[in-house]
Amino acid sequence: MNRTLMTAFLLLFLPSLAAASLNIKVDLDDRKLLVYEENELIETYPVSVGKDAKPTPTGQFSIRRIVWNPAWVPPNEKWARGKTAKAPGHPDNPMKRVKMFFKEPDYYIHGTGDTDSLGGAESHGCVRMDPDDVTELAKLVMEHGGKPQPAPWYKRIFRSRKTKTVYLKTPVPIRIE
Repeated sequence: MNRTLMTAFLLLFLPSLAAASLNIKVDLDDRKLLVYEENELIETYPVSVGKDAKPTPTGQFSIRRIVWNPAWVPPNEKWARGKTAKAPGHPDNPMKRVKMFFKEPDYYIHGTGDTDSLGGAESHGCVRMDPDDVTELAKLVMEHGGKPQPAPWYKRIFRSRKTKTVYLKTPVPIRIE
């Protein structure tokens, strides 16, 4: 069996084996998100983490749900007073293209239009990334979580500006410290 067919077989029929090889670490001090495959560092991304008043939670978590093209509804928080909801795909939507939940209900990894904030403590507890980086990461998480999709699937999601929620077959571990 060639490598492509073997990979497809593993992703379709043995998602737990494929997913077990990917894990994510967020280093709060260095403001970096590190991606490991088979215990080898394959990618490092700059991130923005929670402010002192709203810190990013620490510990072991799992990514089980990914929301593509999310809408944004201002939370019932003082900092969000006067802000208005933003539809999926709206240029001012602070979530951008995707959000990946790591601690329900309100902690996720998502894009940001404020890429100058990366490397700082600027969020309300979430982990923010460059929109292109978080899109790349979410595709990798879906692949290893047992829900791979071809490139046209993503193009349709972004073109349609409709929200699509994906539940992973196998959660992808994430450690925040």
